[in-house]
This record gives sequence, structure tokens and C-alpha cells, in this order.
Amino acid sequence: MEKVLVINSGSSSLKYQLFNVEGDNYDVVAKGLAERIGIDGSKVSIKYADGEKKEIEKDLPNHEVALREVFNLLLNGAISDLKEISAVGHRVVHGGEIFKNSVLIDEKVLEQIAELSSLAPLHNPAAVTGIKAISSLLGNVPQVAVFDTAFHQTMPKEAFLYGLPLEQYEKHQIRRYGMHGTSHRYIAQEAEKLLGKGKKIVVCHLGNGASLSAIKDGKCIDTSMGFTPLSGIVMGTRSGDIDAYIPLHLLKTQGLSVDEVNNLLNKKSGMYGLTGYPDMREVEDTYVEGKGTSVVGMDVYVYNIVKYIGSYTFALGGLDALIFTAGIGENSPLIRQLIMERLAFLGIKVDMEANKARKGKFAEISTADSKVRCFCWPTDEELMIAQDTLRLI
Repeated sequence: MEKVLVINSGSSSLKYQLFNVEGDNYDVVAKGLAERIGIDGSKVSIKYADGEKKEIEKDLPNHEVALREVFNLLLNGAISDLKEISAVGHRVVHGGEIFKNSVLIDEKVLEQIAELSSLAPLHNPAAVTGIKAISSLLGNVPQVAVFDTAFHQTMPKEAFLYGLPLEQYEKHQIRRYGMHGTSHRYIAQEAEKLLGKGKKIVVCHLGNGASLSAIKDGKCIDTSMGFTPLSGIVMGTRSGDIDAYIPLHLLKTQGLSVDEVNNLLNKKSGMYGLTGYPDMREVEDTYVEGKGTSVVGMDVYVYNIVKYIGSYTFALGGLDALIFTAGIGENSPLIRQLIMERLAFLGIKVDMEANKARKGKFAEISTADSKVRCFCWPTDEELMIAQDTLRLI
């Protein structure tokens, strides 16, 4: 029996799950969140396997202190000794072209993750901080890095190169990388078990941040996010694809700074910018009521997704399955329905009852005579990280 701790370090937060592993069974012993690290009002929470929850408000000046508090909570009902933790798996956003698979962390790997911070300045430094904090608290316990970008490394050059001077890729590594790879990989592997090998699949990872991927024979051939998580479809607060000159136009004509443009595109755009609502649940409610901005915003959102699915169907040379996952993909029957109805030309037919009844749970949501099988399929990135971690140690 092994216990594997999964860590997802953000710049001011730290999510965690502790798995108890016996054979092929991965049971979640506890999970929780340390938030507002380095900010006033910080707190740490935990939910144990029996459903009991605890939350403590405490000053968390850095990730090491946050992890100490996490360990105190784990020792208060999940484990009796920190030595029970066999290994720690870390979600790392950017692996560049260096890391095509998950790897055991050593000093060289840690240095490379830090060097890749220029490609993910908000995320990779936080991962480095989390890795160092675990080393400080747990000594030489094996640690594994699982990269969001790794699954997309199978893309051909025709899919990942931009129309920039080639030296921008060769010297500066500017190319399409894609994100959410751990989620896309999980769905691809699970779908292969159900559908068989050699299938052509589009996965829609729809959350506040969102990405689509085209998967053929279990491998990614294209994905919507690019050099950064800003590109692709319209998202919760991110603009998605826009004319590359727009940021320059904003700088020149509105007197905005680079930081202000960055903030506008990442935090004030997307569905929030179009509708005025920061939460997609509010957008859905007001869309149903017929509120103008929400109707327009939803139309833009659905159209963006349908356009990507259509282009990926051509890239794949057909489509066997369409899969919705992540927060919105798993929990919004309305958005799934709107997307599927606009794809009727592909022979997709919505099973209305299955789509509504199975909110947030695995379900086939297309009819038996639909030419493309459609699914609501909950993702499990933490399980994927735990499995990779145990395999590598």
C-alpha cells in the first residue's frame, strides 16, 4: 500500500489530494486548498474521505508554511506519520519542448522548470516553490513533475508553428504548446478503453479557462491554446483568439501600458467582458431569461467552440466522438445542447433526457442513431498525476 500526495501550486494558492493506493485502486484519503498565500486573509481547508471538513484561518506567508499547515491537517485524521507519504506528484504548467513526459525531479529538472518560467511566469515559479517546500519538509521523498504541455508534444510542425520568422521558434521557442494536457490525456486514455483504438476524438475541456484538442489514435494532433493559455476559444475572462494587432492598437491609441493590456485580455475580456457576468452560471441564467448581453455572449461562446470542432473534424479526417469535460463541460447541459445542436450537420443528435439527467456525471448524451457519439465525461487530473508519480517511482 502506497500513499501519494498530489500538489498543484499556484502563485498564491496550493491545491492538494492524498491518495491511498492499493493495486489498481486509487482512493482519495483527503483533499483541500491553501489560499491567499502571502496575502491577508489566508486560510487552509481539508475534506476527509468520510466527508468531514475543516477550515483554519491562519497567516500563510509562503508555500512552506502553507504546506506545514496542510500536513498538520493530514495528521489530524488522514495519516498518522508524514513518513507514510511515499511520493509527491506536482502539476507543472509548462514543460516547453524539453519535457514530453512526466519525470522524476532532480536538481537538473528543477533548474529546467525554473528556466521555463519565461514561458509561464505565473505558474512555473509557483511549481518550483512547491517542489522546494516539499524537499524542505519531507527530505528526500521522491517527487515527480507532470506537465500540462506534455500531451500536446505529439502535434506536427504544421499545427504548432506560427507564421513568424522561423528563428522565433528556433532561437526563442515561440510556438503553440497547448495547456490542460493532463486532462486531455486522461480523457483520451479513458475514451480508448470504451471506444477502442484508432478513433478520431475532439475533447472540449470547458472551464473558466478552456481548450479543445483533436486526438487521433490516442495522440494530440492539434489544440486550441497556443504559446500561452490566452489563445483559443472565448473563455471566462480571457479573450481567446484575436487579431494580433489589437494589443498594439490599444497601446498606441488608448495610452494603456503593457500590464494594463495584459490585464484587459486575461482578466476583463471573454464572457465577463461580453456579458458583465464573471460566472458562467450567471450567464446561463440571464441567457435563459433573454437578457441581451448574455444572449450575444452565449452566441459568441458557442460559435467559437463549434468553429474549432468543425476545423478539427477536417484535420482529423472525420469524427467518431465528441467529449465534454471540466467544470462547464461536465455541469452545463444547456451549453452542451447548444453546441451539439449547431453540429447537426455532422449527424449529431442530442439525447435530451440523458443530457439533462446526468449533470456532472459520465453519460453518453447523443442518441443511438447519432453518427457521432457524444459524452459528458468528468476529468481527473489529480488521478493522472498520482498514477504517473507511482509509475515513475
